[in-house]
Amino acid sequence: MKIQQALISVSDKQGILEFARGLAALGVKLLSTGGTARLLKDAGLAVTEIGDYTGFPEMLDGRVKTLHPKVHGGILARRDLPEHMATLDKHGIPTIDLVCVNLYPFRETVAQAGVTLEAAIENIDIGGPAMVRSAAKNYASVTIVTDPADYASILTEMEANGGALQLATRFGLAKKAFTHTARYDSMIANWLTGEPDGVEATPHAPAPVPAIFPEHLQLAFDRAETLRYGENPHQEAAFYREPQAPQGSIAAYRQLQGKELSYNNIADSDAAWECVKAFPEPACVIVKHANPCGVAIASSLSGAYEKAFQTDSISAFGGIIAFNGMIDADVVEAMSAKKHFVEVLIAPAFTAAAMTLLQTKQNLRVLEVPVLETPLATGQHALEFKRVGGGLLAQTPDAFSVTPENLKVVTQKAPTPAQVQDLLFAWRVAKFVKSNAIVFCGSGMTLGVGAGQMSRVDSTRIAGIKAGNAGLSLKGSVVASDAFFPFRDGMDVLAASGAVAVIQPGGSVRDEEVIAAANEHGLAMVFTGIRHFRH
Repeated sequence: MKIQQALISVSDKQGILEFARGLAALGVKLLSTGGTARLLKDAGLAVTEIGDYTGFPEMLDGRVKTLHPKVHGGILARRDLPEHMATLDKHGIPTIDLVCVNLYPFRETVAQAGVTLEAAIENIDIGGPAMVRSAAKNYASVTIVTDPADYASILTEMEANGGALQLATRFGLAKKAFTHTARYDSMIANWLTGEPDGVEATPHAPAPVPAIFPEHLQLAFDRAETLRYGENPHQEAAFYREPQAPQGSIAAYRQLQGKELSYNNIADSDAAWECVKAFPEPACVIVKHANPCGVAIASSLSGAYEKAFQTDSISAFGGIIAFNGMIDADVVEAMSAKKHFVEVLIAPAFTAAAMTLLQTKQNLRVLEVPVLETPLATGQHALEFKRVGGGLLAQTPDAFSVTPENLKVVTQKAPTPAQVQDLLFAWRVAKFVKSNAIVFCGSGMTLGVGAGQMSRVDSTRIAGIKAGNAGLSLKGSVVASDAFFPFRDGMDVLAASGAVAVIQPGGSVRDEEVIAAANEHGLAMVFTGIRHFRH
């Protein structure tokens, strides 16, 4: 069925002139509205304004443009039903065979600082979604176009098929169109649900900031790829991205080489990337099964890698490595010298020399992830989610960053300035270790990591065992605990291991008992007042 008449009304005018010219060249009559019509006319295209077409002008400050039987009748009439076509003929309504519409910029409007409720309301499109849904519903006869990325392929297919499109193409465009309107309505619902009331705002009285947790939450994601399998081979899996994934998040990765990513690769890569972004200094993080097994900072990335690998070279085998700076040939050569088998390598950039060396490791997955100017603020997510049976947990990110000013010395002995720096380093690492988390550190590197145990004392002992396996001494080390020590036995184990300073949130009913044990062993201890559980 040849496309003979098209209605074009777009907010995003990217590529629309070229698309309209292509349609006109194929003999398609053009209808349009407002600014789009002016743009097409100024470009020399023959176009009929919608007011001239319907006999009614645009009215109510543009709120009513296309809500007219001559528009929706021409879109919705079933071409296979004689009674529908007879009705169009009786009322002099031509068919509209292609609708090209994208909607008012509601997302961009509400993203502006100090946006008023009035401004948001005026950027809720009414006629646009109605046309999109009408055309998508009648995809058997009508083509609906909502994405500028589809313009070129549509013209190519029309040129090859005498001005027509295949049913499969129209159906695919209809699915995309319903997704487009669903997301648009979801944005509006999420934003308005966060408003405390419907009181009219004025330009001089900005509407309140929407609540963090709307009463009804609508989420939207695009499937990026189907994965080989899930956590286990008998599970199916896919990876979905947010439509506007924040820069600096793992979802913004670009794979430069290597095998396709697995479900576990992506999950572990996110853990490594989020951890390494926490450090302003050159840093390396090695992750295995979602836990950091080696973290270090140094004056160079290659130096940071050497120290991180030293923490737990056994667990590092088959792990994920993330760096917070450009990887050069020195880093790749350091990894090769240790014959370190790596599943995924992540960095914001790679030198040409580094990529030449990496190309000899064809199976190694290499991911480039852009970062923002401020490392500690890079890629923060608005909310974090976790599925539970029949529901969804939502929370704000654990973005609190402890500084020396936040530390409260609670023992007779205070940590030295050098120990304070190591304590803060250990605290940053502990934030990314599964609870219960105990992290021994010294000289800007992890020495032993105890993760995910039901008992904090067991985590402490495991961290000591890990250090011993790596041949690392814990004498003079510092320790971070992601939550408070409930009993004094933790201090006994730490002191026996050789630690000299501890950082923990505090807040236990037995804090005094724990502090007394630290004093007994000559430990320095500071409280942060902030817990970092990670489940």
